[in-house]
Amino acid sequence: MKFMASKPPAPSPAAPPKTQPVVEDDGGSVVLERRTEKTKPPQMYQVVMLNDDYTPMEFVVVVIQEFFNKDRETATQIMLKIHLDGKGICGVYSKDVAATKVEQVQEAARQAGHPLQCMCEPVE
Repeated sequence: MKFMASKPPAPSPAAPPKTQPVVEDDGGSVVLERRTEKTKPPQMYQVVMLNDDYTPMEFVVVVIQEFFNKDRETATQIMLKIHLDGKGICGVYSKDVAATKVEQVQEAARQAGHPLQCMCEPVE
């Protein structure tokens, strides 16, 4: 087998670790200090349901109970907030879970023939 390279590749130089400072103790030995890396929690998203003049209030309550695991009283309070303020927060989730909840609500509304709208937005 013949290779076309004119010279073999040079080995890459080993870089010293940048995250661990080297500390020498009195005995002449080398000690590496361990630094813990802190990770940020993932960005959370709130699922917001929007008010319309056509979707029945009872349907909104049932949807909130079914997809957001709220009891009847809490679901009714969220529904009234949606009705009075124009929108209401149904829950706060990670991005993928929030997007799935939005799809579930919109699919249920479409199957029932209601124009209910739902969206997710980042929590500030």
